[in-house]
Amino acid sequence: MAELHDLTALEQAQGIRSGELSPVEITEHFLARIERLDDTLGAFLTRTPDLARKQASDAESEATAARREGRELPPLHGVPVPVKDLNQVAGVRCTMGSRALAEHVPTVDDHVVGKLRAGGTILLGKTNTPEFGLPCYTENGLAPPARTPWDLARSAGGSSGGAAAAVAAGLAPVAHASDGGGSIRIPASVCGLFGIKPSRGRISSGPLLHDVSGLATSGPLARTVADAATLLDVLAGPMPGDPFTAPSLPPGETFAAHALRDPGRLRIACLTEAPVPGIEVHPDCRTATTETAALLTGLGHEVEELSLPSDDSILLAFTRVWSVLAASRPVPPEGEELLMPLTRYLRERGAEVSGTDFTRSMYAFRMLAQSLADGLMPPGGYDVILSPTLAAPPAEVGALRDDADPQAEFAALGAFTPFTALYNATGQPAVNVPLQWNAAGLPIGVMLAGRYGDEATLIALSAQLEQARPWAGRTPSMW
Repeated sequence: MAELHDLTALEQAQGIRSGELSPVEITEHFLARIERLDDTLGAFLTRTPDLARKQASDAESEATAARREGRELPPLHGVPVPVKDLNQVAGVRCTMGSRALAEHVPTVDDHVVGKLRAGGTILLGKTNTPEFGLPCYTENGLAPPARTPWDLARSAGGSSGGAAAAVAAGLAPVAHASDGGGSIRIPASVCGLFGIKPSRGRISSGPLLHDVSGLATSGPLARTVADAATLLDVLAGPMPGDPFTAPSLPPGETFAAHALRDPGRLRIACLTEAPVPGIEVHPDCRTATTETAALLTGLGHEVEELSLPSDDSILLAFTRVWSVLAASRPVPPEGEELLMPLTRYLRERGAEVSGTDFTRSMYAFRMLAQSLADGLMPPGGYDVILSPTLAAPPAEVGALRDDADPQAEFAALGAFTPFTALYNATGQPAVNVPLQWNAAGLPIGVMLAGRYGDEATLIALSAQLEQARPWAGRTPSMW
């Protein structure tokens, strides 16, 4: 007999609309699972049971009124959606994964939180993240490490590791996440989830901590394509003050609707070599990509092997900008000594980057985006780029961390994730698709990237892959 966490987010929402399910019942179910499993999993930094119960009661009253009055409800009304602890919720502790901000309680919501409130979703808590979201693991000085439920000895990835662990273990149906160098796609890959890094400007990063570099964006993590697309609809939309704005869908269109549409015949480039010199791609990751290419061919798409020039220049530009962003995080003077070694290293390095070098790095991102738009993915060119999401299978907890040598650690992080940051630099949308598991039973994700502003094609193609080789029914033993 199915339990509530076996249902997709859309199934839960439909049950709430019909009156067959209650937001209070659903919320209590997930709160109980968090209480029972999270000390092992490390998914949450802060739990908000009192707020969740209040929001669930309000959502239930609103659903009852809507049924009586014949009104439509938002698509995820009454569904729990935790928020990553890099984003601010008024009145709820926001640590950004740092001991320096352990007691910080903001007084305003980030725009994404406002959209979640307007959508009638329920906040179970703030999910675990590494300090300021800087590394691709989720370990900090505040909470246990976030672990993939597929193997509790291994990391859930980062920096949205807590969000991914929560969804993959059935502690939440979907989750808000964010991605500045792969931080949605990396944990989606190691936790066996579908995750969307939207186009630059699709989702507002305001009002307080706008990412003026354009690298980072919020996005959804989910077990199914339709759930993720629906959460993207909830989160998307420009807000006053945004430095970037992605092209809007046509009036009346939704991303969720594209999860029900045939993508048509697409021309797809397949990359198996890392676009960074000296990076060896693990055979499991190559195999996952080539098997996905064969599946796409079988579905009628035109798939061609492609290699990008191996070049250090974008890696150098990314490192400079990433370091400046680290140096810009709001740390009180008395909190500097509490920072993780990697954070201190990046902040020191960022403080040394000149304004001219920062501008040159940003210009390198723009030229890369232009070259892909003009040379690789213009109208008539490739519609989608397929690649491994990561260069290796899920890493053990602590394996990527090197407090004694943060410079070496940063290099190791880049070697683990050589494919993901490319699309943060260009602003293109990219998704992790959880089609493959290796012989050890570990999820091995593949990545699809599309033209700027064209999440719709990625969603339709991913849904086609999901229908051809369903994955949501495959769950870890702790499920």
